[in-house]
Amino acid sequence: MAMTIEGGGGGTLSAIYQSAKKLLLKARDGIERVERLESSTSNGGLDSPELSFAVKKDISQIQSLCAEMDRLWRSIASKPQRDLWKRKVEQVAEEAESLKESLDRYFARNQRRMKEAQERAELLGRANGESSHVLRIFDEEAQAMQSVQNSKRMLEDSLSTGSAILTKYSEQRERLKRAQRKALDVLNTVGLSNSVLRLIERRNRVDTWIKYFGMGVTIVILYFFISWRG
Repeated sequence: MAMTIEGGGGGTLSAIYQSAKKLLLKARDGIERVERLESSTSNGGLDSPELSFAVKKDISQIQSLCAEMDRLWRSIASKPQRDLWKRKVEQVAEEAESLKESLDRYFARNQRRMKEAQERAELLGRANGESSHVLRIFDEEAQAMQSVQNSKRMLEDSLSTGSAILTKYSEQRERLKRAQRKALDVLNTVGLSNSVLRLIERRNRVDTWIKYFGMGVTIVILYFFISWRG
């Protein structure tokens, strides 16, 4: 059953889940391509920092969507539906974490290869004056990998900040709900007290009228009685 609970960006829980699943497929395909390129690199192929960066961006976006879905499923009133969505979101988050670990291992292997290649180039440079060109090529590749690592850290920081904001937003919304309920309780109590006061005032006025009417009747009876005896 599609959920109509909306997130901060206006998307429903189901729509966000579908977007996350599509990104998972895309990221998984990207990881496979990266690993194929890595295999061909060892046989003279070329590495692709742009591809690995794009995969890292997709994984970070999936984790951001998981943070949004984690906030939304907690608002579902039905416990069976809430438990179902909890399992779905946890499964997506686990798959995204697995892809992230695979990509991190790739980055580590690539950095190690770059370091080894640079060391080989330095050895060749001492024996061959043409090694400066080779070193320049590896320096450019090292700078590209460093740029990817810097972008990775920036994305992770942005994800942490976004998750913290979503958590604070959820907490503030719960506090506002509790304050609203307390305010309604106070208003209901005040309304009941005013009704009781008005009822007491009406009862006092009626008693006063009855008292004065009784006094008037008594005076009239005494007057007729005294007149009759006289």
